[in-house]
Parts: sequence; structure tokens; C-alpha cells
Amino acid sequence: MEGTPVSVESVREVGPGTVALELETPAGFDAAPGQFVLLRAIPWDVAEDEAIDEDDVVMRHYTLSSPSVDETFEITVGIDPDGDLSPWLADLEGGETVHIDGPFGTITYERDEDVVAVAGGPGVGPAVSIAEAAEESGHNAVVIYQDDEPAHVDRLEALEDAGAAVVILDVDDDGGLADAIETHHADGQLYAFGFESFVTAVADALEDAGGDSDEALIENFG
Repeated sequence: MEGTPVSVESVREVGPGTVALELETPAGFDAAPGQFVLLRAIPWDVAEDEAIDEDDVVMRHYTLSSPSVDETFEITVGIDPDGDLSPWLADLEGGETVHIDGPFGTITYERDEDVVAVAGGPGVGPAVSIAEAAEESGHNAVVIYQDDEPAHVDRLEALEDAGAAVVILDVDDDGGLADAIETHHADGQLYAFGFESFVTAVADALEDAGGDSDEALIENFG
């Protein structure tokens, strides 16, 4: 199996059907909030104690959800009960090994300006990491998050306590999303993370609010 082997330091539940994996940072790994890795694993290897077959490697991309990567870094995983990889990742206890490639991606936060991080569903991981990095660097942060079962609520509450503006919306509240973007789009560099329909709605709302979607940093999860 290709990629760099890293240890799974811990796995914790961070929301309904959502876990965060803390992974060992390998030597030379230098990533900024907004970037992602390719994770490789053989899910049945540990569970069944069978011989490793390279053909059974499962690969998925995950965006970093930690503001730094000094000794460890975090990825947030939504659990698909019928998925090939996420249920296995959620059941890990720490000490296992997975393989990663990366970091990848040109959408990064360099801790140099105020931010507006807009997240739909799994986009909350990078949005929270960017907002936390901004707060740590003395900049202002806004998080606009749309999901029917929010994750990382404790971190969002901590951001709000630190002075960030946090707006959490129901998944079908498109009017609320547009209003939040109209209210906050000029408060900093706008980042958006989520599936295609969500980031398209964000771009349209930004244009309607008088902003420029070409200036926004948008990551489409497909």
C-alpha cells in the first residue's frame, strides 16, 4: 500500500454520525487549514485478521479539521453505514495505522486576515479549522454552517465565546443562508466548503448580496 504510514492517535465522536480522527503528523508534513489528504486503508485487515491484499485498499479524501499540524492533525469523517471505509474508521480505538498522501489543495488560510467560513454538512471541519486559526492569529472569524445534525458544536461554541460570529442553520433554510451571507460577506475573506448544490447556492447568494464569487475561495466536494 502506497502513501505514508501514520498512527491513529485517537477517535472521538463529534456529532451525530460523525467522528474526528487525530492522526500522527509524519516528518515533512506541512499543511495549512483548507487543505486535504488522501487516506488509504484496508478496512477488513484488522477486523478479520486476514492477509493484506493490495486490491482491497480503499481511498478517500478528507479535509483537515485542525488549525495546526505540529505533532498531530485531525480529519472529520461522516459515517456512511453502508460505506466501505467510514464505519471502520469510526470503530478504531487508537494505535492502528493508516496511510496518507498529501497535503493537497490550493485553498489555504495563511493566518493573515479576517475570515468568513461557510460550511455545508461535512464542510464544517475545514470551516472550524480556519476560524480557529484566525482567532489564534488575532483575526476576526465568522462561521455560517448549514446542517440538520451539526457537528463540532463544542468548538463552535468556544469560537462564539471567543468573539466569533457563529450562525447555525437548518439544512433547508436557504433563506437564512442567503441572509447570513448578505450580513457577513464583507467581514473577511470568504471560504466555502460543501457539496456542489451547497457551494453553488453560496456563490449565488454572494452575488445577490453584491459580492464577487470569483474572489471567494470555494471547495466543491462533488
